[in-house]
Amino acid sequence: MSEKNSVVAIFNIHTEAEAAVKELQKAGFDMKKLSIVGKDYHSEEHVVGYYNTGDRVKYWGKLGAFWGGIWGFLFGSALFFIPGIGPIVVGGPLVAWIIGALEGAVVIGGLSAIGAALYSMGIPKGSVLKYETSLKSNNFLLVAHGTREEVEKAKTILDTTRATEITIHHA
Repeated sequence: MSEKNSVVAIFNIHTEAEAAVKELQKAGFDMKKLSIVGKDYHSEEHVVGYYNTGDRVKYWGKLGAFWGGIWGFLFGSALFFIPGIGPIVVGGPLVAWIIGALEGAVVIGGLSAIGAALYSMGIPKGSVLKYETSLKSNNFLLVAHGTREEVEKAKTILDTTRATEITIHHA
């Protein structure tokens, strides 16, 4: 991903994040430039990680209907166990950034793999720490990547949703 522009929206519940994804889709936003991250609540299984950058994910967890619907919109999916955060499910291009951080053994000043991926895509460390804290608090992150214009358009659409916070990060 060559463009390091993004807008990050924080949602309290998965239905609000899902509604935002649908609004972006209705407005014609490229779904291949959209990522979503949230905790997975299926803790009976001790899965270390699973990712799939092509077809839909086969692992659903307790929020199966939500994640199953979201995978229909997004490209790529993953389940990771992030120390300090717990099991998280990720959909969209952010999967590749996390895998790159893990494969490259990127360690950036105490950030988790998700934090390192967000930082690698141009999000400032202070914001990354805020997003990691949001994930620990069971919130959902919706990240739209793209050109400056695409990110601005996504923010305008996200402003009409129930996001608790929306922040643009430009390269």
